[in-house]
Amino acid sequence: MSNETMTSKERMHRTLRFDKPDRAPRDLWTLPGVKMFRQDELRAMLDRYPLDIDHPQMAACYGRAEQARGLPGEVGDYVDEWGCGWSVAEPGVIGEVKNPPLANWKALDHLRPPWEILNGADLSSAHTLCAESDRFIVADTTVRPFERMQFLRGSEQLFVDLAYGEAEVLQLRDLVHEFFFQEIEMWTITDVDAISFMDDWGMQQSLLISPIMWREVFKPLYADYCQLIHDAGKFAFMHSDGNIEAIYADLIEIGVDVLNSQLFCMDIELLGHKYQGEITFWGEIDRQQVLPFGTPEQVKGAVRRVRRALDKGMGGVIAQCEWGNDVSAENVAAVFEAWMEPLP
Repeated sequence: MSNETMTSKERMHRTLRFDKPDRAPRDLWTLPGVKMFRQDELRAMLDRYPLDIDHPQMAACYGRAEQARGLPGEVGDYVDEWGCGWSVAEPGVIGEVKNPPLANWKALDHLRPPWEILNGADLSSAHTLCAESDRFIVADTTVRPFERMQFLRGSEQLFVDLAYGEAEVLQLRDLVHEFFFQEIEMWTITDVDAISFMDDWGMQQSLLISPIMWREVFKPLYADYCQLIHDAGKFAFMHSDGNIEAIYADLIEIGVDVLNSQLFCMDIELLGHKYQGEITFWGEIDRQQVLPFGTPEQVKGAVRRVRRALDKGMGGVIAQCEWGNDVSAENVAAVFEAWMEPLP
């Protein structure tokens, strides 16, 4: 018999308020290959460890993209809603952009954001989910301004543009930002509990650009998103891979409530010392080494390290991990088993 005393929604709200939830809420991310090829394992995992967070299905909510063609996740080429040409070499992975539509700046004057996916949106399924579910509902979005700029221009070229201060960079940033601002605004009129956005900012040991440039060029965008989300009475969730220690304080300052980051690229104990009680840590467990290559006991050891650093029983931490194509079901189960242990 379960000894849980809270609904998922109450558990999450207490976690975000640092108000002693009965346990850390559970969340699980899966790469496309798991959903494509390991459905039985996934269903068994979710039956064994029900999640506390749910999401409206993006495919059911957004309008049809006029430029998109092909199938993401399948070997071959596809084009996304912005007209960026992707190539997938292995089934079940996202792939990479091989044909950026702004390889030449002359194309910038003709770039048209995919407004049709917002104008044609049907949020009825999201309204239904919010009304009928006792889980905490997070709206996923396509919002990722820095990455979208890379997809459009090409990563290497965009870094050169930033380094040389090309005027077109700010024009592109503002165009992308306008679209994403309106996308978040679309979700603020729903009953979702939170709205999420993302951008991968870290390499293994540092940011991809200087913190000074990040604060000048990109920080204001995320501040706008957080303000819009908070004005609607919702929580701001963000994901950013890599070592982002240099901007943790900035993200807290502008109002990011919940942050998913690669803790094992950073000093977990230092993060806990500096920021525990100021932001909710949205997982995770090392998916570079421990999850794909470790034993279940090593996985549990990684979870225990995170809990020693971040989990004092007051909330502010979510039991999340990412299930990659090369990760066993046993190791994912070990994550959730360790989160159910008594506090260290």
